[in-house]
Amino acid sequence: MTPPPVPLVVEGLGKTFEGRAALENVSFTVRPAELFGLVGPDGGGKTTLFRILTTLLLPDTGRATVLGLDVVRDLWAIRARVGYMPGRFSLYPDLSVEENLGFFAAVFGTSIGEGYDTIAPIYRQIEPFRTRRAGALSGGMKQKLALCCALVHRPDILLLDEPTTGVDAVSRREFWDLLGGLKASGLPIVVATPYMDEADRCDRIALMQRGRILAIDTPSAIGSRFPHPLVSVRGERRYAMLQALRGREHTASAFPFGDDLHYGDARAGLPVEAVAREIEAWLLAKGFADARVEPISPGVEDTFMALMGGPEAAA
Repeated sequence: MTPPPVPLVVEGLGKTFEGRAALENVSFTVRPAELFGLVGPDGGGKTTLFRILTTLLLPDTGRATVLGLDVVRDLWAIRARVGYMPGRFSLYPDLSVEENLGFFAAVFGTSIGEGYDTIAPIYRQIEPFRTRRAGALSGGMKQKLALCCALVHRPDILLLDEPTTGVDAVSRREFWDLLGGLKASGLPIVVATPYMDEADRCDRIALMQRGRILAIDTPSAIGSRFPHPLVSVRGERRYAMLQALRGREHTASAFPFGDDLHYGDARAGLPVEAVAREIEAWLLAKGFADARVEPISPGVEDTFMALMGGPEAAA
């Protein structure tokens, strides 16, 4: 029996707009039933990559196959088998929930009834509002409707371009729970996100910045690549502490993370507990009387910032 093709293979993709590289030698593979994340800020090249994978753009260099089909030669076959949810809400605001879903089903030669089993776990949540205009839905409901429209023709791979951008935290969590259920059914999913906390919900991630891939691995393995002892710093004069830490002789990195500051020490191999004690004493001596410093384990965002090369590159 012939094994099914690898869901997605990208080899050396490049794309330039007006002399500026949007993608540069991008390569990765998505495995069967994998939830693969493309993680990075706006302008990182994620949307350009998705448009190539969905046959809306041609690459300048390299090649890509979706379900074993070439994105240049086999565009019509790919379009029939891919579910795609673009970054912006792209449904018809003056049509109802049911009318939008029926339209997208008809485009792919199917119906809501035929695709109902696939979309049921999601559609049941918005079905009571099936007569409401799509433009009148909340952000979270729009998101679920768009996902239903991407799934109604029962695709063999799902591509989601920043599906949770601008959506409240509760809806974001619900959406990722839905993706977990789809993955469990065996559907390979590629999702782009600028939110580092969402990376932990993926099997593997690729960190993207300025059209390049900086690293590919599991979220935990990406975090373990951080090369320095890392501590969390808290105190009321947060910005002043940040400036002080960035001017310190042994500073490898210092960034704000929510209510904390994350400080990486350039002296590799130094026990992180010793770094924490030293930094707290140093801050107290600098007049930060309420400074509290604790050792922490690096996460995806810490590694991403380190790979980007410091505050200037991050900006």
